[in-house]
Amino acid sequence: MTLKLFLQYFWRDFRKQKKRATLTVAAIVWGTFSILMLLAFGEGLKDQLGKNQRSLGECIIIVWPGQTSIPYKGLPRGRRIHFRPEDVELIKKSIPEISRVGAEYSNWGVDVVNGKKVFSQHVTGEYPTYEYMRVQYAERGGRYLNDTDMEYKRRVVFLGYELNKKLFGDEPSVGQTVFISRIPFTVIGVGQNKQQMGMYGGPDVEKATMPATTYQSIFGDKYLDNLVIQPRDAETAELVKSRLYQVMGAKAQFDPTDKQALSIWDTIENQKDFAKMMLGMQIFMGILGGLTLLIAGVGVANIMYVVIKERTKEIGIKMALGARPQTIHNQFLLEALLICFSGGAIGIFISQLLCDLASIVPRDPTSSMSWLGNPTISLPIGIITVVILAIIGLTAGYFPARRAARLNPAETLRYE
Repeated sequence: MTLKLFLQYFWRDFRKQKKRATLTVAAIVWGTFSILMLLAFGEGLKDQLGKNQRSLGECIIIVWPGQTSIPYKGLPRGRRIHFRPEDVELIKKSIPEISRVGAEYSNWGVDVVNGKKVFSQHVTGEYPTYEYMRVQYAERGGRYLNDTDMEYKRRVVFLGYELNKKLFGDEPSVGQTVFISRIPFTVIGVGQNKQQMGMYGGPDVEKATMPATTYQSIFGDKYLDNLVIQPRDAETAELVKSRLYQVMGAKAQFDPTDKQALSIWDTIENQKDFAKMMLGMQIFMGILGGLTLLIAGVGVANIMYVVIKERTKEIGIKMALGARPQTIHNQFLLEALLICFSGGAIGIFISQLLCDLASIVPRDPTSSMSWLGNPTISLPIGIITVVILAIIGLTAGYFPARRAARLNPAETLRYE
């Protein structure tokens, strides 16, 4: 049977069963739409939450000084460990698996003033490496701290996005002067607005950052509050942590096996766990959508059984004229696949159209809705949906088609 003749038969039968066939196609459309939108929203949520999680920093290890729990070389347990500026260079030289290392000082409740606007804020002194390790990227027209700022202890400040809005509103701030603890600082940059899932000491958008050397000379802190370390790759993270205990243990005189001497937040492990959690969520959403599509597949099978019943005499005539059972089988199987893919194509089109519309709708980055991200129909999602449609179409068409192919020609000709 030629394709043209097959399509003519299909269209004729579709018109005879217009209402039932339309409802069946609509069920396929709805099932396809459901699975695609569930997976698309899951993909958008995964991308957005991943981006929010990486706003703390990607592939970084954050280290705080702890307290010894094991006596070591005659020294008692319970000693406080402290980080000093020279430790940054020591770690960088001693652990070649590290890509970047930096440190920071922190102080809460520091007055930041612009004219008559006074705010009690979180102020930090950071190393220039934080720009990349901690995703401290500046908006256009500004910059983050650099090595020259550190070397000359410049009184420059990098403002978080929300703090800048509170101090300057919509006015340009780069090059302007603010007073921190009654000392004038020049604003060199404003951080990009970012949604931050992981944080310590509050969100980056609310803090003011100056060079670590400037901070130390003003506030006089002897000890760093924490270190941030970025391994060269995620696979070396465990080695880096082990080497860190050895290096700092030799420097601060504590047992390298004493895990309480240092408090470590391994964000790399968090990101791996997050990826597994999001994969599980997407699988769950895919199962829900797949079940909806499966119900639609049952409708396809039902209509094919009805079609076969109504065309019993026609099947008998074809067999009497020499049509082979395989030809009858393939005809009805192709009809079931055509119904599934027709409904699937419409469902894919509607889903893609809604995703495109959702991506161009303006959304406040600070609103809770922005955490959902933009629904995205990726190539893997499209392939998965087409495969499911093919499986359902084959399954829904196979058994009715097999029944049609097994009909007895003599009995079909007597069928009323």
